[in-house]
Amino acid sequence: MKNIREIALIIALVVAITPFLNAQKIKGSDSVLPLSQKEAEAYGKKGGKVTVTGGGSGVGIAALMDGSTDIAQSSRKMKFGEKAKLQKAGKKIKEVTVAYDALAVVVNNSNKVNQLSRQQLEDIFTGKITNWKQVGGANMKIIVYSRETSSGTYEFFKELVLKNKNYMSSVLSMPATGAIIQSVKQTKGAIGYVGLAYLNKEVKSIKVSFDGKKYFAPSLANSKNKTYPIVRPLLYFYELKNEKKVKPFIDFVLSQQGQAIVSKVGYIPVK
Repeated sequence: MKNIREIALIIALVVAITPFLNAQKIKGSDSVLPLSQKEAEAYGKKGGKVTVTGGGSGVGIAALMDGSTDIAQSSRKMKFGEKAKLQKAGKKIKEVTVAYDALAVVVNNSNKVNQLSRQQLEDIFTGKITNWKQVGGANMKIIVYSRETSSGTYEFFKELVLKNKNYMSSVLSMPATGAIIQSVKQTKGAIGYVGLAYLNKEVKSIKVSFDGKKYFAPSLANSKNKTYPIVRPLLYFYELKNEKKVKPFIDFVLSQQGQAIVSKVGYIPVK
């Protein structure tokens, strides 16, 4: 009888963990993380199994390289070096845009500055402007927060806003977007940047201009009509040999239901 109970327990455990062993794995960008989590939750109700973790775009792409994830979620394009490593390893990769995201520049709620030009942002994040009074604010030191170097958000902001100039040496690098929200909330002179889906009332978003004339707030409407200038694609990468495995989930994300989730999370649908 004891052996029968033990066998029954083992069978029950196997049945319980099998879905997780067969589950698709998604890893990477913290910006894409809330979207993938909601998509996986809805997909799960249809019987699909997907596990989602963050860590940054670079972490996800590295996991794709070593085969520890099925899908790398990313808020940036692959770098030349990453493509070269994958090609050398004989891995053929497909890229799919699943949504678009606006990157909001945020300051502490007590800050009186309401708008900044791209040039001013460049000067702040590269260390040329160090006091809020230089951009019409109070006489207060600017504390600059950024994502860490493995983050796709870090790379995208550097490329589009800083025109590939280096961040200031004293920039405070944060491991996740939530950490930037908390730091800016608690620091009066702070400035940082976050994905639109993370924007909340704990911080203040500012209007941005790339021509120095018209300033636009980071909103879903302004991102859709392309008046807000800091918008990027959110991407999934996967190996072509695994297409049969991952395609049902990706097709779900791109379906009408999946794209409705994109809007609900706070991102911009591709359709």
